[in-house]
Formats: sequence, structure tokens, C-alpha cells
Amino acid sequence: MASGKSIVLGYDRSPGARRALDIAIELAGSFDVLLVLVHGIAPPNVVGEEAGQAREALDDMDEQVAAPAVAAAEAAGVRVLVEVVDSRPAPALIAAADEHDALVIVVGTWNESPLRGALLGSVSHKLLQISARPVLCVPATAPDAS
Repeated sequence: MASGKSIVLGYDRSPGARRALDIAIELAGSFDVLLVLVHGIAPPNVVGEEAGQAREALDDMDEQVAAPAVAAAEAAGVRVLVEVVDSRPAPALIAAADEHDALVIVVGTWNESPLRGALLGSVSHKLLQISARPVLCVPATAPDAS
């Protein structure tokens, strides 16, 4: 096993997340490294009791989102760690990649146009701009072989 290395996966309910998970599991298994599932969420700007309720709801949602991904990784014999980070997704992925010495950051895409991604700030587009580590962008659907 590669000491201290990992594959970091940005995981959510987006259309590209499942294919990205499959690729990340394959990579982590091939290199025999930890798979780190990262879900970055910038919580709402609320204080007091509402802040606690918002955090609880986000934690519950993250558990539901991550559970099937963890089960898939474990079924493939891949060690997996879930990190829910109170940050926007791209900075959360960069921080996790640095902390876990990632070989690559894997994210799904959902076939948006490059212009739309640049204007609206897609996570994959942002990572390609700011990451010093390799970024693997996995499309939501496989291209037609025809």
C-alpha cells in the first residue's frame, strides 16, 4: 500500500457523481490507497438555534448521500473515509487533497458547456484553475461509440 497517499473524490447527488465514484473506486483499488469522499457544503448564514438545526439537516443529508458510496467502495475492498466540510466544494476538495496527499482529485461533470461552467462556476472548472494536483473530470454519461 502506498503510504499516506489517497484518491480524493468530490461526491454529491449530481448526475456525474455515480460514474466518478466508479472511476475513483477503480483507481483507489488499483493503487491500494484510501478513497476520501468529500462533500463540501457552505452552510447558511444563520445563528443560534437555527444554525444548529441547519447543521443537523446537512449532516443527515450527507449521511444519506454518502452511505451508498461507502457501501460500493467497501464492496470493492477499498478503504474509504467520508469528510463533510463546511466550505464550498472546490476549496474543500483542495484542502482534503492536501491533507491526504492525493494522487488525483476526481469529480463528476454533467455535460455542461464550457462557457456555462466558466460563468456559473462549476466545481470541475474551478478545480482545473486552482489545483496543483491532477484533476480527473468524469462525464455523467459515456460518449456514444457510434
